[in-house]
Amino acid sequence: MLVLAALGLVLGLAAPALAGPSQSQSGPSSGGCGSSGSVTTVNGTLADGATYEIQCPAGAWNGTLFLYSHGYVTPGAANPAQDAGDPVTASWMLGHGYALAGSSYASTGWAIQQALPDQVSTIGVFDKTYRTPSRTIAWGHSLGGIITAGLIQQYPGLFSGALPMCGVLSGGVATWNTALDSAFGFQQLIDPSVQVVNITNPAANLTGAETAAAAAQQTPQGRARLALAAALDDTPGWFTPLSAEPAASDVTAQEANQYEWDSQIDFPFVFDFRAELEARAGGNPSWNTGVNYFAQFSKSADRSEVAALYKAAGLNLSADLSKLNSAARISANPASVKYLAQNISFDGKLSMPVLTMHTTGDGLVVPENEQAYRQVVDRAGDGAKLAQIFVHRAGHCAFTPAETITAVQTLINRLDSRHWDYAALSPGQLNSEAARLGATYNIYESGSTVVPTGPEFTRYQPPVYPRPFDLSLRW
Repeated sequence: MLVLAALGLVLGLAAPALAGPSQSQSGPSSGGCGSSGSVTTVNGTLADGATYEIQCPAGAWNGTLFLYSHGYVTPGAANPAQDAGDPVTASWMLGHGYALAGSSYASTGWAIQQALPDQVSTIGVFDKTYRTPSRTIAWGHSLGGIITAGLIQQYPGLFSGALPMCGVLSGGVATWNTALDSAFGFQQLIDPSVQVVNITNPAANLTGAETAAAAAQQTPQGRARLALAAALDDTPGWFTPLSAEPAASDVTAQEANQYEWDSQIDFPFVFDFRAELEARAGGNPSWNTGVNYFAQFSKSADRSEVAALYKAAGLNLSADLSKLNSAARISANPASVKYLAQNISFDGKLSMPVLTMHTTGDGLVVPENEQAYRQVVDRAGDGAKLAQIFVHRAGHCAFTPAETITAVQTLINRLDSRHWDYAALSPGQLNSEAARLGATYNIYESGSTVVPTGPEFTRYQPPVYPRPFDLSLRW
């Protein structure tokens, strides 16, 4: 299993080793949130065993609470409470009068069923410990992005706004169906022995898939087929943050980057962690019955790359797509689909402003998730409440503190003014706002090195999500 030691950082689960708030104390201050001379931290345990963390600013609290939902935690790994994505951003938030809170969730893995009530309970702890905020804003990264969107859908009366970042906003059913398409392509074209659902030995299954992929990567034919499997979930051909994006014509570099996404990040989810989800759901919640892989491939953002690689390898792309179409299909357990739809898929109804942010080169939670969310929100008639911004960078949740703070300020301005300032949402204005924050916040942690990094907001229209699913559909 490659690079799982670093998986938490890649997913945005663990805060980078950057300098954060320097002063804290355990327990609430005597005068309430924000009345102490230093940052006040309160830790505790909820009734189901989840832990929580609450931080109040030094000096005056402005009455706004940001409730942070953290990302996916590898099943069985350490699972501390988190109230922000990184300590540099947290320091700015606290320094500007905002209170922060967040829970660990009572379990790891696809823990949405536990996360939603645990986050609501954390708000209750804050209210009892201090007072009810004048407004509460939900925010979070990755799996925390889908949890953020789930919180405002299921508990809209508790929140004034939301900021899902790099979020799984296509919803649970769509996400795992799309992952199944890519895994199915890999199984049928590269490694017939791998299990794509009903996984009985997750660790061995992952090792087998990684071994087969490494062998395939050594030949032109294998690389072409790996690229086709990656194209079925729109994996981008750009992997390393702060690197230059490969040229559109450089299909060799694009495929090499897709291989990095698969071998280092994506394969653990589709060939190992899926078993944790299946255990929760009581069976397999994904299907490819009725899927036409010619049609799926025709929608892929990677189709030109794949066609070029197949031609160079002397392979027949139509023959391989026909093989996928003629292979025995996989059916879902209806009760498991219902579980995953409840944990969670979306109806598109928004009762508050929502700002989303995504990198354009995200190969774990592809930016097409934003298109899926936009589509269901527009269909529900609430598109005016939703704004979406993008950062031109490879990586999952690969934002600088300055970019995150700029997103926070943009949402706060929307809440204060009661309308979106579309000029302020332009990439040029967003980059100017982020740059004005200065060198302390315009940084990115690359390995163990903190690199000065300018803002990279960009105008971007994500492609169509490969396998959309929302609560308007029957299952």
